[in-house]
Amino acid sequence: MNIGILKADSVMPELQREHGDYSDMFKRLLLAVEPTLEVTIFDVEHGDYPANLDVCNGYVITGSKRSVYEDEPWIQALGAFVQRLHSVKKPLVGICFGHQLVAEYLGGKTEKSPRGWGVGRHETRLKRELGKAAPAEAKFSLLSSHQDQVVRVPEGGEIIAESDFCPIAGMRLGHHILTFQGHPEFSVPYARALLEIRRSQVGEATYDKALASFSEAPDQQQVAAWMIDFIARAQVQS
Repeated sequence: MNIGILKADSVMPELQREHGDYSDMFKRLLLAVEPTLEVTIFDVEHGDYPANLDVCNGYVITGSKRSVYEDEPWIQALGAFVQRLHSVKKPLVGICFGHQLVAEYLGGKTEKSPRGWGVGRHETRLKRELGKAAPAEAKFSLLSSHQDQVVRVPEGGEIIAESDFCPIAGMRLGHHILTFQGHPEFSVPYARALLEIRRSQVGEATYDKALASFSEAPDQQQVAAWMIDFIARAQVQS
């Protein structure tokens, strides 16, 4: 199976040497769960797209420091690509910015959270079954770093995960689109380094709470396994 990573941002240069780029993070994570996967990177921020949708079995949209409602040509082009994928029911997983972009361009709504920054490890609960290994009510945690969040899912979409901070922490559209607000690709060291850079932006109280949350490991590989399984099953069901 070949999964295409739609890279919508780059890690800050000062953090790349130690942690790699976002596409590197996803590739490491997915191959750690399923070593036989092929992973192809498309730098959509700079206009790089697959020549044919079927060169990959499914796609993953990464996070980004940008907001999905910004008037940026590359964001609009990615939104149009999401609409195209949806129209042919091509398997797609959106993470953070990807989660928000799917909502915004398929008829939902994304806006800044009135609660400010969502950072640290967030305990999350599945509201819907995602497969035998992901029953409803299953609890998991992911690392987060966002101000925007989805406030309305597209028509036909369903909320599949929630956290105390983010009521729409995951959603699903049909059998072919799955999204999460949290970051399965983030490691704790990277999340901590990013938090240090954003310390003055998030505020001391939020910073202290997020820092303390890193004492427990997030469920990175568990969620990655759900993503891979979802794409595999979506091919059969589409």
